[in-house]
Amino acid sequence: MNDIEFLRRISLMLHATDCQLPNLAEMERRGELIFVPFGGGHVRAWVNRFAPLGRPEFHLYDHELSPETDLRRQAADSVNNREGCRAVITRKRCLENYLHPRAIFAAGQITVQFDDFDRVAELTARELYRQRPGETAWLLQAKRSQSRMANRAKRWLNTVAVEHMTPSLLAERDPEGEITSWMLAINDLLAS
Repeated sequence: MNDIEFLRRISLMLHATDCQLPNLAEMERRGELIFVPFGGGHVRAWVNRFAPLGRPEFHLYDHELSPETDLRRQAADSVNNREGCRAVITRKRCLENYLHPRAIFAAGQITVQFDDFDRVAELTARELYRQRPGETAWLLQAKRSQSRMANRAKRWLNTVAVEHMTPSLLAERDPEGEITSWMLAINDLLAS
């Protein structure tokens, strides 16, 4: 669901600067597309799930680390072999890695630095936690508590922080225009 929130919001920002790019949230409201979250589970189970419907499909898989990425590449290849379907694997670990640190700071006065394969939600959760005075050290927190805090941070990043992205910040984090290429692919699929 977090990725859906990110895509709705980033597409709105991109659409505002280039009306050729889709506003996914509006298209969803009009019933022109449906997001289907599968929670990062076993992607092979979803490769042909909707094939009997004969509708265009766009699959977006986070990059992750091997061996998971290898399984996702196989799934993407299978989807791409179907007519009217397209699957891509992000070049970065996950969608939060496309956020700019300045957008995160603007959203919550949180300074966090990361690269393309860092766990941005965990780094953000750690920084938020560090700002709370008198707390037990992060590393002494139970893994379950760390995970809950990272999940809350992930939700915040994909709803609040993404709202502070601008075309210029996105261009810095995505200089090859990967996200724009996904939007164009979705447009092409819907036009076919």
